[in-house]
Amino acid sequence: MKTLYLECGMGAAGDMLMAALLELIPDRQVFLDKMNALGLPGVAVEVEPAVKCGITGTHMKITVHGEEEESVDVHEHDHEHHHDHDHEHDHDNEHDHEHEHHHEHEHDHDHEHEHEHEHHYDHDHDHEHDHDHEDHHHHHHTSVADIEGIIDGLDVSARVKADAKAVYALIAEAESKVHGHPISEIHFHEVGTLDAVADVVGVCLLMEMIGAEQIVASPVHVGSGYVRCMHGVLPVPAPATALILTGIPTYGGQIKGELCTPTGAALLKHFAGSFGDRPMMAVQAIGYGMGKKDFERANCVRAFLGEGENAREPLTRLECNLDDITGEELGFAQEQLMKAGAFDVYTIPIGMKKSRPGILLNVICSPENADHLAQLIMKHTTTLGIRRQDMTRYFLHRHIDTVDTTYGPVRVKRAEGMGVKKQKAEYDDLAALAVKNGVSLKEIRNAVPQE
Repeated sequence: MKTLYLECGMGAAGDMLMAALLELIPDRQVFLDKMNALGLPGVAVEVEPAVKCGITGTHMKITVHGEEEESVDVHEHDHEHHHDHDHEHDHDNEHDHEHEHHHEHEHDHDHEHEHEHEHHYDHDHDHEHDHDHEDHHHHHHTSVADIEGIIDGLDVSARVKADAKAVYALIAEAESKVHGHPISEIHFHEVGTLDAVADVVGVCLLMEMIGAEQIVASPVHVGSGYVRCMHGVLPVPAPATALILTGIPTYGGQIKGELCTPTGAALLKHFAGSFGDRPMMAVQAIGYGMGKKDFERANCVRAFLGEGENAREPLTRLECNLDDITGEELGFAQEQLMKAGAFDVYTIPIGMKKSRPGILLNVICSPENADHLAQLIMKHTTTLGIRRQDMTRYFLHRHIDTVDTTYGPVRVKRAEGMGVKKQKAEYDDLAALAVKNGVSLKEIRNAVPQE
């Protein structure tokens, strides 16, 4: 099975992931030609060699109208922007906070940027640069719908578009919860929008070109310390990043700084089917995606591509016998367990002691979520004890595409691996189109193209 493993011992950022994946493909120029023909106005994508701790790798250089986005790490000025969502480019582990926290980064930077203009950039450069000019950009804000419109207009496949929009949806959802605003009111700052889109789309395009059947990532190093913003001092990881990484194994450490950006976190969450140690695999290629900041450790994302065993992931099954619970109580308990993140909840009729009929309640979940779900079982059922069994399951790598039909768009769930491919149209979409067009469900389903 074609397996991709992403080693995130120094966190993850969009451009670092893109550079690491790029090193895995045989012809970089094919990718660069595709990126530079996307249709992003003024955007140019180049590769630069980079060395960290004696290791040679690749750094992605993205320019917009010939200029590379600059970083501000120590802000010597007060920002005047007042908007819900500052989406800043996430180069080099360097804090692409898509929220309104105007950070004064207190990391181990050996330089100061005395910018006279009001841009708020959140990625790092190793060199000093003094700007004597004033920027006069109009600070328009780009909504989630605007971003989706940009992506829809790019010259890439439907799958790449769907993946890119799903990544942005994760970021927008996190920002929505952080700020307490609906997703429709979340806005990305104009500065950095195009190169940030290039990062996300670049990773999605490389994932399509690589075609891994199994994608596994290591636990994510998020860094440590604090970051100062206009509202006060916030801990690392930043609120949006922490929300995106919910359910993913992470850790801090001695390195001061933000190592994982919201965009890096969203890309990992969208593509990685599981997180843990590198699986048994015969490695065929290794890629190093470098950041620009120097740390005591090599600042890179490392990607391994090779043949691995059939995909398996850890699971936990919780079960208990019930014979004194009403149907309404049991149904309510099942709903709460699913809302709390259970993969599946089901019941089996059983015969219990003293010939009493009963119900066997089964809950399938991740090991990390098992304790919380066990508490809910205790709370919402009459059981006095719960059995736990840790196991693994084989699985197919899954993703969702949106395809166009003569009746309208339909989401399609696709799965592949272990030598098979499967697809299934989303029932809710089929049903809605059947009602709207006055035709049968079967007619809508037959209109969905087969891959």
